[in-house]
Amino acid sequence: MQIDLSQLLAVGIKELKLSVPPQLESQLLVYVELLQKWNKAYNLTAVREPAAIVTHHILDSLAIVPYIHGARVLDVGSGAGLPGIPLALALPDKEFVLLDSNGKKTRFLNQAKSVLALKNVTIVAERAERYQPAKLFDTIICRAFASLAEIVALTSHLLSANGQILAMKGKYPEQELQEVTNSAVVHKLRVPGLDAERHLVCILPITPHIKEMLNYA
Repeated sequence: MQIDLSQLLAVGIKELKLSVPPQLESQLLVYVELLQKWNKAYNLTAVREPAAIVTHHILDSLAIVPYIHGARVLDVGSGAGLPGIPLALALPDKEFVLLDSNGKKTRFLNQAKSVLALKNVTIVAERAERYQPAKLFDTIICRAFASLAEIVALTSHLLSANGQILAMKGKYPEQELQEVTNSAVVHKLRVPGLDAERHLVCILPITPHIKEMLNYA
């Protein structure tokens, strides 16, 4: 039985209660098709079935839309553009930078940017710890990238004073949370069509005052 991807996507977006551009669904379907095509040669994701791509990747990415703030957003270890590309399509008023050090993946990202005419997206081929942007970011997103402590260590220099790090996780990361000194809030997410645990960890930067206290601890 063939699944109607358009309906699956439309129902999922409705369940997430998102206010999105009218062309979002058609753009996302083009992205899914592009991902499938390039996946054969570039092995961008282990998820192959179109319906699973919609639930496991697209809707999973869109589930964090309400938690993004600020004008500049960085997707660290973007890979196939997840969650960066779905988010950039859903939030055209925000500026997105998709960061990945893998040449094959950044080639795909540039192709996706071109095909989807994403004017609010910049692709950067660099490792997070070496990246030195001209302007810092209000929100940094990490999906299946590293542990919370590693994420903080690798990306804190990229975060604006009032910025936040959003780490997308599966099960509640109890052990990882004990390894970070930053203030963190965990949101439980429900992704339409996905029968699996999803959590979003919001990590705030350590202020100079707290940093001074930690240095003397």
